[in-house]
Amino acid sequence: MPFNSDKNGFQNEIEFIKSINNKKIININYNLQLFLEDIFPKITKTDIVKCYKNEKPQKCDIFIKVNDEVKRISIKKGVKNSVHNEPISEMIHFLIESHMPRDLVIEFLKYHYADGTTNGTGSVRMTIEDYKKEHQAKIDSINNFINQKSLLIKAIDRFVLKGRNSKEKIDAIIYGIPDDFLWIKRKDIYKILIKKRNNYSSGIHFSSLSYQPLNRCINNNPKYEKCRYISQVKWYNICDDIIENMNDNFNI
Repeated sequence: MPFNSDKNGFQNEIEFIKSINNKKIININYNLQLFLEDIFPKITKTDIVKCYKNEKPQKCDIFIKVNDEVKRISIKKGVKNSVHNEPISEMIHFLIESHMPRDLVIEFLKYHYADGTTNGTGSVRMTIEDYKKEHQAKIDSINNFINQKSLLIKAIDRFVLKGRNSKEKIDAIIYGIPDDFLWIKRKDIYKILIKKRNNYSSGIHFSSLSYQPLNRCINNNPKYEKCRYISQVKWYNICDDIIENMNDNFNI
């Protein structure tokens, strides 16, 4: 599948809009028809679709409207998909609000900076591989806590579905380009990520969502220094998880 198209993310969103905006369902490519019929169960082939860009920096990239019903859609493509960034201070505030014990908060910060400190002031910065060799048991303790179902649901809302600057959750994620894509609806995002919450990973993770700083800046490059203070969440296996969810639904 040509999921790794040369189109950048913004251009890909525009292509999706062009593919469906002001068109009748029947005149849209077949895969898009299946998608629209899935998220709008009551539409007919002669209904006209409206589609427009979300100009705000939110999880929703495009709005799709049929009749008076509006759906919020996030669009992803390529590999190593980043689904969320935020200052480490706000990430820690989220974890404290979620009742993470103080000792685990400290270990979370040490993992983030990997320089022996909780604030990034250490003189020796370790690669994540070296850090894991010395601190795997502590990382496992963090993962056992953050993958509790109740906390994971809040993390899914924050990192994937709603973010920090919207009151509305997305209805689905599209993965790919207009001529070749997969999709997963909100209820299935919860389902697949909750299903995988106990899968083992040696790094900090919220189910399939991997945690890291935006840049570890091991070589002290001043260009990337500020990136050390930003949390990043990636959904590396998003395509595989979508396919697994489709298979699960098919076998019900």
